[in-house]
Amino acid sequence: METYRTPDDRFTDLADLPAGTTWEAEYADVTDPDGGTLRMAYVDVRPDGWRDGAATVLMLHGEPTWSYLYRHVAA
Repeated sequence: METYRTPDDRFTDLADLPAGTTWEAEYADVTDPDGGTLRMAYVDVRPDGWRDGAATVLMLHGEPTWSYLYRHVAA
């Protein structure tokens, strides 16, 4: 599978993030259909007052959108 990856430095100092956000991406390796490995990024945001057993919201995106569109929803 042919893939392209945006360099990490393109994600530093993004404009218009909600005040006080310090989200750090975590990564998971996923096997692609051709036997290679894809690196998927995710952010685990737990708001104040979060408790075990609380509902989880999973937000996915695809081309041509990207997760930056969720910056205000997750805040």
